[in-house]
Amino acid sequence: MKAHDGMYIGGEWRPAAGSGRIEVINPADEQVIGGVPAGTAEDVDAAVRAARAAFPGWAATPAAERAALIGALRDVLVARRTEIAETVTAELGSPLGFAEAVHVGAPIAVAASYAKLAASYAFEERLGNSTVFLEPVGVVGAITPWNYPLHQVVAKVAPALAAGCTIVLKPAEDTPLTAQLFAEAVHEAGIPAGVFNLVTGTGPVAGQALAEHEGVDLVSFTGSTAVGKKIGAIAGAAVKRVALELGGKSANVILPGADLAKAVAAGVGHVMNNTGQSCNALTRMLVHRDQYEEAVALAAAAVANYPSGDPRDPGTRLGPVVNAKQRDRVRGYIATGVEEGARLVAGGLDAPHERGYFIAPTVFADVTPEMTIAQEEIFGPVLSILSYQDEEDALRIANGTVYGLGGAVWAADAETAVAFARRMDTGQVDINGGRFNVLAPFGGYKQSGVGRELGPHGLGEYLQTKSLQF
Repeated sequence: MKAHDGMYIGGEWRPAAGSGRIEVINPADEQVIGGVPAGTAEDVDAAVRAARAAFPGWAATPAAERAALIGALRDVLVARRTEIAETVTAELGSPLGFAEAVHVGAPIAVAASYAKLAASYAFEERLGNSTVFLEPVGVVGAITPWNYPLHQVVAKVAPALAAGCTIVLKPAEDTPLTAQLFAEAVHEAGIPAGVFNLVTGTGPVAGQALAEHEGVDLVSFTGSTAVGKKIGAIAGAAVKRVALELGGKSANVILPGADLAKAVAAGVGHVMNNTGQSCNALTRMLVHRDQYEEAVALAAAAVANYPSGDPRDPGTRLGPVVNAKQRDRVRGYIATGVEEGARLVAGGLDAPHERGYFIAPTVFADVTPEMTIAQEEIFGPVLSILSYQDEEDALRIANGTVYGLGGAVWAADAETAVAFARRMDTGQVDINGGRFNVLAPFGGYKQSGVGRELGPHGLGEYLQTKSLQF
């Protein structure tokens, strides 16, 4: 794969300050497909300085002009859609059809939404004898994960650009090639030099340097709750703004009267999409005890619809997990589920292929709320099915983790589902299969994060408030 041997700083590709390298491995065949520089604190400092220098001019750029440039960026992503999808498939292992439809399609839609929002957003208002201005926070340090290597970048960069902020991006080390393509798109779109900067590197070195840098006004991080806590502590010590989109253990609650077959099939699909590597994956399926065994049988049968294999094969619906460490982590959780007494009804520890970081689509029954696999985020194609006695019991189980990112409710009618969803301690709930909405705020309660992404609420994260009294 094509890779730049440098950092994108100040509108150009510059040599890295150090000599360290990060190899990029195709998780489907374990072959090295490229490499990028391992950024240092010196690289981060150069990028922050470039962003700092570009901030006054970009903040003063009329919102309509910023909107036009975000629209131009969206157009470049559209033109390079196939190339980007192929890169995502190569470094993440996502099936190519899913990569093009979701990994590239969703960020294109997000960019389009912010092009529109930037042109129409009310950046000032009159309140009595005051005028209230919403102004850009400043320089944003964006640290993004590997599981959605373009979407998570655009979900941070597009609203930051719309707000008038400048950005330094540190992408995940497993998927840096997609981030480099995005930097090329930014350049091609004509976004001014220094407004967007890219530093590749590891979290403990480049990521930490970015979070700690005194020239960064806001740190926006997506990743594990454990790392999010560390970044929150760093930001808190500097009284620095922070936005955290963290882990999840989302409940898919199927109430009596719902279309059981449809709800189970959709729930299994939600877990298997992206090989279970989604922070909002519906990894806990809650079913009334009277329908429990029927639901288990339906779920066990449904995983047969997710054959794994070469992500470039149109028949493949389940790719590998991203790396060997993640494969071993998921296998460890499967072993723990068996050890703690859960009933394995599909999948398990047997590797489905000789090469690649593949995990068989796995379904556990007889899972109790206190089991490890019902409490901790696995981040792989593993579904736990739990039973409940009544709605209050279902609510207790659904709310019974430290997380609160996503969820779903299925019922005979929307009114019943909404009433239940309103009592769930979670940031986003799908009702009877509701579709993803790029304008709806995305983010969590409890240890699933701080702040929101997407739509006008996501734009607000990159603004600060000033009032003038007359």
